[in-house]
Amino acid sequence: MANQHEAHTPWKFLDEFRGTHFQGEWPTIPEMFSISAERVAQRRCFTAFSPETIEFTYQQAYDAILEVSNYLLKSGVKEGDRVAVTGKNSPEWAIAYLAVLYAGAVVVPLDYQLPAKSMEGLMKHADVKIAFIDEELFNEVGKDYTLDKKISLSPNKKPYILDIREGKYQERKMPKEQDLAAILYTSGTTGNPKGVMLSHYNLVSDCYLAQTHMDLYSTDVFYALLPIHHSYTMLAVFIEAISVGAEVVFGKKLVIAQIFKDLKQGNVTMFLGVPMLFNKLIKGVMSGIREKGVVVYGIMRFLMSVSGLIKKTFKVNPGKKMFKGILKKISLDTNRICICGGGPLPSSTFKLFNQLGIDFVQGYGLTETSPILTLNPVTAYREASVGLPLPRMEMKILDPDDRGIGEIAVRGPMVMQGYYKNKEATEEIMIGDGWLNTGDVGYQDRDGYVYLTGRKRSLIVTAGGKNVFPEEIEELFQLYEEVEQILVIGYELDKKEKTEGIQALVYPSEAYTDKVKESTADKEAADKVIEGRVNEIIQEVNKVLPVYKKITRIHVLSEPMEMTTTKKIKRFKYAEMYK
Repeated sequence: MANQHEAHTPWKFLDEFRGTHFQGEWPTIPEMFSISAERVAQRRCFTAFSPETIEFTYQQAYDAILEVSNYLLKSGVKEGDRVAVTGKNSPEWAIAYLAVLYAGAVVVPLDYQLPAKSMEGLMKHADVKIAFIDEELFNEVGKDYTLDKKISLSPNKKPYILDIREGKYQERKMPKEQDLAAILYTSGTTGNPKGVMLSHYNLVSDCYLAQTHMDLYSTDVFYALLPIHHSYTMLAVFIEAISVGAEVVFGKKLVIAQIFKDLKQGNVTMFLGVPMLFNKLIKGVMSGIREKGVVVYGIMRFLMSVSGLIKKTFKVNPGKKMFKGILKKISLDTNRICICGGGPLPSSTFKLFNQLGIDFVQGYGLTETSPILTLNPVTAYREASVGLPLPRMEMKILDPDDRGIGEIAVRGPMVMQGYYKNKEATEEIMIGDGWLNTGDVGYQDRDGYVYLTGRKRSLIVTAGGKNVFPEEIEELFQLYEEVEQILVIGYELDKKEKTEGIQALVYPSEAYTDKVKESTADKEAADKVIEGRVNEIIQEVNKVLPVYKKITRIHVLSEPMEMTTTKKIKRFKYAEMYK
């Protein structure tokens, strides 16, 4: 199904720069930044509050980027060379990323949480020539694999990126629109990491087309909390912000107290997160209201329902004023939009945030699609949907069943160039004529809104031949305070018939565990109470599930399950362990 309608074109301002600052349909990322630096030179660009406050205006950031870019060119970096950037979120990271592109090179953002050996393996695979490395790994990376140069993103190591003064301008060959901009390595949760090749055209078109569903302004302040090497934060925060001349505040710790502090100090207006983070926030809010007693809780839920109804029906937002005190407590009083991506979000969480007066946007995409494919329009959202496809993107459902559910395939300007040095994997996902098979299963309603039911690879086939997507079951557990992590996977019932039963791996929340241990005589008794409560919760959920979806085996875990940097459980690792 094609989605050609463009409600408005927020990139219209680019027309005055076309022909002078850039030549193609879209600017490259360096051209985009140069345009913003000219339009809003004195606005804040990059900010961090920890360990000490550091700020750059667009003009200051532009000057620093050119210094570092000149240094790279003088060091022998040429057009198309690969340069790695790895480290915690910071202004230095952003300057390094942009300096690489200003040198005409290709940036390779890497997960700083990887072991040194794994990082070196990816650098070798990507043919990296020079690397920008954070303090923690500066002495580790490069021991076995010798890099030509290492540049520090931390002042405690030399050469430090912000100390570089390369005043002499170096001749450079600026990238063109279709040139490769970045190689992004997937998290590897389902196998070996693959290097996704994204061009300037892929990233910039995706950035601007996404704005048809969500207006952005130069006065916005984006919060970069999730790891910026990941395509989600890299595009939806970093590149989106610089496309309109907005500010990016860099968060470094996924710790609620620090998040609240950053949000408040930065007057953040655009807060991007993953389901786990937003579930935690709303659990905390609702728990605080519940502690005030049954009457207060009942009144608040009634007011929230009224607020949500008015917002959805009349497109006005009374919740912002009605619940100003609550929003201030969680530092969201200055917030304009919350964006959730990186995994399925329970519709209940989506609904509660909107009822509290937050414009809450859910989207969907893959690293292979730059990544944004769909977004819920702020004024026309549907709680159970991941939104509408972006303009100029086509979507079709492959082999739909009688309910219209099938694998989702997409085609458009945001679709990757392929996997680096991996023709076989590229041919597997690119199914011909520019179409990419996402591997996700879902459907579109008559208005074009997209609904996800799960990943094809995680599908459970029951004894009755029914298909069960575990994500649909997991969603029902998200607002239970006692549950920190839930993973629903199949277990083998009949090897010959290839049928499965449904089991749940549950890691109880530490707050609940501590509470039980405080009021229980010994560890054995506490474990029994915790296990009993988990079983109760499973039975509560089972009551609302059809027979073929019911959980029949439970594992209560004593250790949290391993997660990716975007806080998704490594599903296939545990599916293998508990099959």
